[in-house]
Amino acid sequence: MLPDIRLAIVINPALPLGLIANTVGAISIGLGAKFPSLAARQLTDREARTIDISSNMPVPILQADAETIRSLLLKTLPVENDRAIVPFPAFARSLHDYREYEVTFPNRDLADEAIDGLGLAGPSKWVKSLTGSLKLLR
Repeated sequence: MLPDIRLAIVINPALPLGLIANTVGAISIGLGAKFPSLAARQLTDREARTIDISSNMPVPILQADAETIRSLLLKTLPVENDRAIVPFPAFARSLHDYREYEVTFPNRDLADEAIDGLGLAGPSKWVKSLTGSLKLLR
């Protein structure tokens, strides 16, 4: 894990609130899977109750329209090992089984797809260069 890692999740604010929550949750799982050290710890309180932590660093949720998100995604590719790039393409919502997603994905071109959200984790300078001009989702 990089000592200067930064996270950001970019979401299309035009989505309904439930879809925003679902998209952020799915992207967060992907970021954590790539870099388990973001949260793979436990803490114990004084009464010996142990919990799994949610994150050991801030996770800003930013906003951008679908075109801007797709453009950001294309700027990030190909993926380097010190980075996580987790897109949530809109077509994934119509699939209710991950195996369908795996079968469908290779026949898609992300440059032509609406992207509802994008998670980034990597060197601070890289994440800031991509997301520094975006506003927080409110």
